[in-house]
Amino acid sequence: MVESVRAPTFWEEMPRPFIGLAPMDSITDHPFRHIQKKYGNPMLIYTEFTGVERLFIGDRGLLKDLLYDESQRPIIAQIFGRSPDIFRRMAVMLCQLGFDGIDINMGCPTKSVVYRGSGAGLIKTPRLAMQIVRATKAGVEDWQNGATVRADRDVPARLVEEVEARHARLPRAFQQRRAIPVSVKTRIGYAVSQVREWIPALLESRPAAIAVHGRTLQQAYSGQADWDQIAAAAELARGSQTLILGNGDIRSLDDAHRRIATCGVDGVLIGRASCGNPFVFQQGDHLARHADDKYHMLAIALEHARLYEKTISRRESNRFLPMRKHLNWYVRHLPAAAGLRRELARACNVETVEAIFDRYFAYRRAWES
Repeated sequence: MVESVRAPTFWEEMPRPFIGLAPMDSITDHPFRHIQKKYGNPMLIYTEFTGVERLFIGDRGLLKDLLYDESQRPIIAQIFGRSPDIFRRMAVMLCQLGFDGIDINMGCPTKSVVYRGSGAGLIKTPRLAMQIVRATKAGVEDWQNGATVRADRDVPARLVEEVEARHARLPRAFQQRRAIPVSVKTRIGYAVSQVREWIPALLESRPAAIAVHGRTLQQAYSGQADWDQIAAAAELARGSQTLILGNGDIRSLDDAHRRIATCGVDGVLIGRASCGNPFVFQQGDHLARHADDKYHMLAIALEHARLYEKTISRRESNRFLPMRKHLNWYVRHLPAAAGLRRELARACNVETVEAIFDRYFAYRRAWES
């Protein structure tokens, strides 16, 4: 057995309150997170959620979805599924990839995920949810005691080789067999609020943190987030070693601090308000601070598009399509944004985006002169 010294995790080392970037499916990929960290500097960042079953099916996109760079630390890998054994084995891979934390998604409301008993579907099976948290923590312990992806005979050889190559490129400190904290992101309930039953069940498995979205599964993203229920979750966790973060309808840093003060949470996660606006994590209105250059977001949008093409689309036009929604968000507050957005909706690569922005600048200079 490999001896390991218990070092504090990032949850214990970072100052509170935590202001982090919430995980968002099909949004918080590597390029998005890089831009958010560079310009907004959220205190912690999660990946998009990744299915644990992908570990064994030879999915070529698995490691692309788990791509990150050193600027994004502390970086938390979010995963979903319903098999405790696979969570345990997936945890070994995530540790070997150098992630700072592992988060279990128990909040996704997508029907295809919930139908299989994953995501927010786990709210209906609290015993299984607790088993999954414990199994993931056991996987971390396996890693600390010498386990590797190569030792798992069910993992495809080429996946093993890429994991080992990434591990070898990590800074030495992150190659060490560290204690990686396991956390949970969930909702206040399935059809109605179940905070007083659901949160104590999760607390029994002692996750490092629980991020609570203030809506039920049936609400999905409609209606208003119920911060009274998030406050109730924080009260239930008081005295435990589990941190509680709130999530839902946070539109500014001032809004975040107000919720922290009134609801007793240890921090908040900001989601949709960060789309097209990484400055939401900074104090004050970014548009006011950049009043001398109201088009500064276009430069950030172009930087984002270039990184997306370099790391994800690699000049395959159909792979560039998801970038369009980000471009739309970046330009939505600009003058004559409607026409600009119509053009960007047809962009298929960075060259197209540059040409559209050049035409827009020429038009605006002529209009404003």
